Amino acid sequence: MQKQNKDQKEQLKNKITALFDLLSELYGTERLLLKAGKLDILDILESEEIEDQLIALQKIVFDHPMLDKVPEEFSKRLELVNELEDNLVENLSKKLVKENLEKKINKKLELRHQEYIKEIKEEIIKEESQEDTVDNPANLKKYIELESLEEKGLNVSATNLLRPQSLEEIVGQERGIKALLAKLVSPYPQHIIIHGPPGVGKTTAARLVLNMAKKMKETPFHTDSKFVEVDATTLRWDPREVTNPLLGSVHDPIYQGAKGKLAQEGIPEPKLGLVTKAHGGVLFIDEIGELDPILQNKLLKVLEDKRVNFDSSYYDPDDENVPQYIRKLFKDGAPADFILIGATTRSPQDLNPALRSRTTSIFFEPLTKDDIIKIVNQAVSKLDIKVSDGVAELISQYTIQGREAVNILMDAYNLSLYYKKDKISIEEVLEAVKLSRLVAINKKEASHESQVGRVLGLGVSGFLGSVLEVEAIAFPANKEGKGNLRFNQTAGSMTQDSIFNAASVIRKVTGKDIKDYDIHINIVGGGQVDGPSAGTAISVAIISALQDIPVRQDMAITGEISLHGKVKPVGGVIEKTYGAYQSGVKEVLIPVDNKVSLNNMKIKVSQVTDIHEVLDKMLDG
Repeated sequence: MQKQNKDQKEQLKNKITALFDLLSELYGTERLLLKAGKLDILDILESEEIEDQLIALQKIVFDHPMLDKVPEEFSKRLELVNELEDNLVENLSKKLVKENLEKKINKKLELRHQEYIKEIKEEIIKEESQEDTVDNPANLKKYIELESLEEKGLNVSATNLLRPQSLEEIVGQERGIKALLAKLVSPYPQHIIIHGPPGVGKTTAARLVLNMAKKMKETPFHTDSKFVEVDATTLRWDPREVTNPLLGSVHDPIYQGAKGKLAQEGIPEPKLGLVTKAHGGVLFIDEIGELDPILQNKLLKVLEDKRVNFDSSYYDPDDENVPQYIRKLFKDGAPADFILIGATTRSPQDLNPALRSRTTSIFFEPLTKDDIIKIVNQAVSKLDIKVSDGVAELISQYTIQGREAVNILMDAYNLSLYYKKDKISIEEVLEAVKLSRLVAINKKEASHESQVGRVLGLGVSGFLGSVLEVEAIAFPANKEGKGNLRFNQTAGSMTQDSIFNAASVIRKVTGKDIKDYDIHINIVGGGQVDGPSAGTAISVAIISALQDIPVRQDMAITGEISLHGKVKPVGGVIEKTYGAYQSGVKEVLIPVDNKVSLNNMKIKVSQVTDIHEVLDKMLDG
């Protein structure tokens, strides 16, 4: 029993000694003695008695001078020691945290102090060199205004929401997209010109195909390859090369835009253009046919060299003050290895021959009524809105552009919100097209009833085909051989040549001389015919009028007529066929020499050789 008490006493004494060590670490020796003096415990602090030491400990730890008693029982004393230990550990941990925080604060203050000293030095240097401070209060105010504008963006755009996110969402361009994939997703991608009407997805398709190509190992594109887009109609450049956003330019020190320090030292600075930004990726030029011819030739030179070279009479290669990057640009030029994709609404023959020879052509087709309906329904699904039956069909009657169809839908949707309706009705669509002053474009020129002296010809403007109504009426002349021939002059000189050719063919086929008749020929609507493609239609119209034989009105014809009655090939057959389909025509007659792929057409296409074959098909009687 006596031994047990001795062990307990020794254990308690060791703990008390450890606690005094913690106190010394927490306060330090001098502060500990000072605190003991204030609590009037210096005499018992040096005592060897456990009771005195516990009294001193609890007074110091709890900072209370009236704690003069301690428990008699060992267990109670042990609890007191543990409580004192917990309190000391907590205070010590707080001290460590505080010290670490103070160290960090002091370090930050020292760093800020150094930065502040540095800023003061820079400011003094600028003042001594009589240079204006870049970030003066006025400039900082403008910067803050810009930052506040950035935070106030609407972040809402129907165009971004409805833009196709995959190639499958692009409607009506399966053949064009397949050709684009074949030429771009390849180990050796080609420069491409995409021909097609506006609003059919040329830009979107090019961007999505590049995204696909970046994921393919066999292509030279990388994951960070850029798609740099520019509109050729907005590119402005100076022949003196002072400014050229496409290829890059040199800011000579005497011109506006040169940096102050470089200008003072007389060092010209090259400015990189879009061709360098597109390095390793795709440069997409919309409306490339509108690009300045001289700039086109310069662009072709860059395509060959895969590099842009800079020159300036102010550049001195021996000047030691020339920065290294400027020296490299003048010596080696800037890299510009990219794939060019141009988009245009022009026909290939209307483009620069040099540009055509260095690129391959891809054709995007005009959208049909069914395509427009599909695009509208796709937009309705993305917007998650309700529409009445017939809305998509009605919109398809007013446009053949996917972008415009979506705009009409959005106008109608906004009107429905204005009228507090839960879905878009026919009335909102009609009001939307009325406000936009749109007229129906898909007129049904075709019909099932045959008609004398009226033939449906086909014309094309750009990539948009249309039906031309060719009318003819004939009366016996008052005097034999004194007949008159009239036609609208606005149709163009080629129409006159076609009529003269038709006159010879008519005499050969019918045996009648048109000089014995007064004949009036009219191209309805005053449409201008630039080529000879209406020759066959004019011949059929005159023959129908002379012989009083009706012509089928669900059939259209295109083709030049020769003096021997042969139907010669013409251009724009695919576009003309689309136009015929839009107008409700059931069958199209084209020259046999127009060997074009029309397998995907939703209309019957027949090839004819001569006027006799045409008359057999078109005359109803």
